[in-house]
Amino acid sequence: MTAPIPARRKSRFWLYAPFVLLALIAAGWSGFWFYVQGRVTETLDNALAREAQAGRSWTCADRSVGGYPFRIEVRCASLTLTSTRWGDLVSVQTGPSVAVGQIYTPGLAIVQVTGPLQASLPEGRKLNLGWKQFEASAALTLSGFERLSLVMAEPNGVLTAPGKADETWRAAQFELHARRNPTRPATDQATDIAVSTKGSVLPGLDALIGNAEPGDLDLQATVTQSVAFRRGFNPDALETWRAAGGLIELTKLATTKGTARIEASGRILLDPAHRVSGQVNAAVAGIERIGGIQVGGLMAGLGGLLGGRQPQAGATPGLVSIPPLVLRDGRLYIGPLRVPGINAVQPLY
Repeated sequence: MTAPIPARRKSRFWLYAPFVLLALIAAGWSGFWFYVQGRVTETLDNALAREAQAGRSWTCADRSVGGYPFRIEVRCASLTLTSTRWGDLVSVQTGPSVAVGQIYTPGLAIVQVTGPLQASLPEGRKLNLGWKQFEASAALTLSGFERLSLVMAEPNGVLTAPGKADETWRAAQFELHARRNPTRPATDQATDIAVSTKGSVLPGLDALIGNAEPGDLDLQATVTQSVAFRRGFNPDALETWRAAGGLIELTKLATTKGTARIEASGRILLDPAHRVSGQVNAAVAGIERIGGIQVGGLMAGLGGLLGGRQPQAGATPGLVSIPPLVLRDGRLYIGPLRVPGINAVQPLY
């Protein structure tokens, strides 16, 4: 009689294989995340060192890099910048800030900043800028900057200077969007800019045009030589941009304040004294005066001299074209007449 063959014991490999595979994937992913965390920390340290060599010192209080397992988060209890690059001490500080990037979308970062922003500027000036919400996003590729978006809800600012009245500004919302222009020649280094505000109140402008109602703004422009700002918006960047012949080509500016409306286009640059300069062609409606100059009287007085002005191309029907607005040598002119309400345009840096 033949002995029975023992039953073959079933392998438990496939029972445990999914768990082993999951453990290997988790270990691999953890190693990858900590590698990315280390690279981010190294990149931040190198960037801060470069800034310090350029005279700009950044301090991220209680910095932490976390976000495991799918994000990289860089958090600061407060963010401070001090600069002596141009001889005068400039200090800027904000509240808690966080920058977030997803592991699976490299090159895209979202930044949230808690206000207020407090800045000490040359000549004893101080800026206090607050907001209800501040969020920005930036997209970078291997070839560099691709786009930037910034949204502020209920921003409000106060600029103080010794011996001068405070300058204030507030709005219901502010948005800024920038993207690299792919259609312009590479030598232009052009970036398209779009800025909009809702419910903006700027007393200096209100006094200039005699209208205190909240206003809305829609601005579209192209900035050439924009690579100068690849490391921030500061005096160094502005001077590099000016020296390279950078221009702001104002494609469209439309602003409404109650019954008043302005549409404009033009070109803006910085002069050798670091002041805003350029010319803007505008059409207006519902504005009686600009500064101390009566718009109606100005048009009547210059009508014959200018041979009659045609409506600005593309302007909304009902708008009346006015002589060019010119910023020259720190002064504002409408046609050949200087606007008396503007004493002088101060250098930006």
